[in-house]
Amino acid sequence: MAAQEPSPPSSLEGNKPGFPKKILANNLEDKHLCNSCQKILRRPLQAQCGHRFCSFCFNKIVSCGPQKCSACIKEDLFEEPTSILKQGGAFPDNAARREVEALAAVCPNEGCTWTGTVKEFEASHEGNCDFMIILCPSCKELMRANEQERHNERECPERTLNCKYCKEPFLLKNIKAHDEICPKYPMICEGCAKKKIPREKYVDHIKFCSKFKAPCRFHVVGCDTSVEKEKIHDHERQCSYEHLNLLLDLELKMTCAPTLTTSFTPLPSAMGLSRRCQELELKVSTFENIVCVLNREMERSCTTMEAYNRQHRLDQDKIEILNNKVRQLERTVSLRDLSIVEMEGKMREMSAATYDGIFVWKISDFTKKRQDAVAGRAPAMFSPAFYTSKYGYKMCLRIYLNGDGTGRGTHLSLFFVVMRGHSDALLKWPFNQKVTLMLLDQNNREHIIDAFRPDISSSSFQRPVSDMNIASGCPLFCPLSKLDSKNSYIRDDTIFIKAIVDLTGL
Repeated sequence: MAAQEPSPPSSLEGNKPGFPKKILANNLEDKHLCNSCQKILRRPLQAQCGHRFCSFCFNKIVSCGPQKCSACIKEDLFEEPTSILKQGGAFPDNAARREVEALAAVCPNEGCTWTGTVKEFEASHEGNCDFMIILCPSCKELMRANEQERHNERECPERTLNCKYCKEPFLLKNIKAHDEICPKYPMICEGCAKKKIPREKYVDHIKFCSKFKAPCRFHVVGCDTSVEKEKIHDHERQCSYEHLNLLLDLELKMTCAPTLTTSFTPLPSAMGLSRRCQELELKVSTFENIVCVLNREMERSCTTMEAYNRQHRLDQDKIEILNNKVRQLERTVSLRDLSIVEMEGKMREMSAATYDGIFVWKISDFTKKRQDAVAGRAPAMFSPAFYTSKYGYKMCLRIYLNGDGTGRGTHLSLFFVVMRGHSDALLKWPFNQKVTLMLLDQNNREHIIDAFRPDISSSSFQRPVSDMNIASGCPLFCPLSKLDSKNSYIRDDTIFIKAIVDLTGL
């Protein structure tokens, strides 16, 4: 499992490169590939030179300014300015997008048996597959998505736990360090053997615990006995002689050491010894008070430090929450940008639509688009949609500038396509209206005209169950030789296609 790569995240927005090639269930065609990332097109854009790119790839290329099209250079078709990629120099290729989204797809994740179309894969399966390989953000281990919950709860060495005593979060690897500073960690009194004393109350407990052993008050002068607090007075009474001798030795060292001789020195009087003992007891009491003050200051400092540490952890958690909110807002903005682009595309389609069954399609840059069709980069083009009425049939045209089927390489092929519309449930099916297709003579002399009445048994004219039915029309619509010779069908590198749908009976 660790040798695998993480699966790419799902993306309905245009800020991801193409789909991996291995999602296709059938053979892969070059026309479905991005000319930059060489993956299957996602949200395809077509540049002025005719090459297609993923929306993400195109924006990445032009983010540093206008760039030369590497595909044009590779195919030896480079020419300025059409081969220069720049911001605003490409348009959404909805025809290619529909072709790609209609392709049969399988899930590339090992063990997953999902099948469907590329559109369904992107919309509902990509990023949601239980077999998708993901990366643990804490320990960087790879795992399947359906194993993430178990990993986070039981296996991740970097997982966060909540202390069962103080409820504060900490990393598993820091459990021993946390136990040593946890203010609620249960302690055992060494004197009375009482259990489950919180660390923050342990110091107060031993102050009053009668069984806790503390050093004798005379340990500063040499008594090394530790005594239970309830027995400290008994110890001082029983060992008063030893304590006096220790005090005497200390006093002698402090006052008589410089003048000691080999001659005999008598012991000091009882009154002088008593005075020195009182002075030493006063000093000892002073030192004890100083030590108590220092201990309290140390406890206060430790408590303050722990409070600072807790506040620091809370601040880190707040920063992480704010970072997550920022990422969510960035995703929302990206989705809004995608919606705006889609709405602009729909508005362009609506502005070009007609509602009387008559549609004139202007195809500019004919020579360039013809070259793209011959090279196989863009063999087919779809027209904007048009209608028989506002609530009537929705239709479009599909043209092959280098021919299709029996007309490939010899004829211009023109087809009629029935599309799925909002009012299909109110219309009569199958579609049975006469269709007339025309290539207009721009001198208005000799139009090329072909007409047909639909075969109602063909699936092309039944009520659509997808975005559009299979195209039907004229593969031998116009000989290419007629367009190559001097003619009045092409003027200013532009041709006009006209479609007329007979409205009789509607």
